[in-house]
Amino acid sequence: MSPATLFLHADAALREVVDQLDPADFSASVPKEWSELESPTLLGILGRHAYDEAWIPDVLAGRAVADGDPFDERDLLGDDPIAAYDALNDQAAATVRTGETVDTFRFVYGDYPADEGFAHLALYRASQAYLIAKEFGIPFHLSSDLIAGMNEHVTPHADEWRQFGVFPPAIEPPADADDETVLMCALGYWRS
Repeated sequence: MSPATLFLHADAALREVVDQLDPADFSASVPKEWSELESPTLLGILGRHAYDEAWIPDVLAGRAVADGDPFDERDLLGDDPIAAYDALNDQAAATVRTGETVDTFRFVYGDYPADEGFAHLALYRASQAYLIAKEFGIPFHLSSDLIAGMNEHVTPHADEWRQFGVFPPAIEPPADADDETVLMCALGYWRS
């Protein structure tokens, strides 16, 4: 699977979870480690994901926050946060599907070759889909294709990226672990 395809699978997984969110939970607190926000809520996390989706066309065109942030003052979620997120998700996926991208993605934490950048973006989406679903009791599992893509493009970097604080410590998987559990244990995100 190409890194761009991995991104599309991860982006679809996050959307699957977002579309099952209950707006009554938007004010619920989420684990502090999910965000740099002082008191993160589910709505705040959804806002961060909307912001990330909004940036995809710019990232693929070679732009970065250092060039100016067109979304800084904008309320991306509006009156219908889930629909607003879905619209941004549609735009991001359509941009990726064009296949037109620069060779280097410029993130706030550094510049990366496009293939590795897609892996970073996929990791964020896949792990958040899993964690949000677990936190809010949403029936969801990573697809076998997404698990395979993560094992191809993300897991090989887990120890290296763990040194940079991307992942918590790895977890020993249970003896009867399925592929999703093994992956999330390797990344340090597994929750029973």
